[in-house]
Amino acid sequence: MPMFSRKKQPPIKSLIAQGMRIEGDVHFVEGLRIDGVVAGNIRAGAEQPSILVISETARVEGMVHADHVIVNGQVIGTVHAAELLELQPKAQIEGDVHYKALEMHQGGTIAGQLFPTSVLAEQKPPLELASSRQ
Repeated sequence: MPMFSRKKQPPIKSLIAQGMRIEGDVHFVEGLRIDGVVAGNIRAGAEQPSILVISETARVEGMVHADHVIVNGQVIGTVHAAELLELQPKAQIEGDVHYKALEMHQGGTIAGQLFPTSVLAEQKPPLELASSRQ
């Protein structure tokens, strides 16, 4: 069973409202919703499950780290979703994304590379072509 079912998501206790601009890193626990602008990195505490919602009106300029990341706004930077990355129709990510599971709605865009964590964890040995052996 996945870490996040629709019923048992952490509560969203903090809000960066539309019209607000934060310059600097943001650290949070459990849930955070961003409707404004953050120029800095956003990181969830590792002690408990976390959810980050970047709404349609939001813009984040920096790295994002959380268990469950929902994007419907703009992110300029690397996104790390330890569990689930959800891209809504107006999502725009300019940067690489690291995720365990990815859900992408029509209209969402990623200008960067995709890195599923399950693939990175396997670390397969490099392939050796038979023709290169002597």
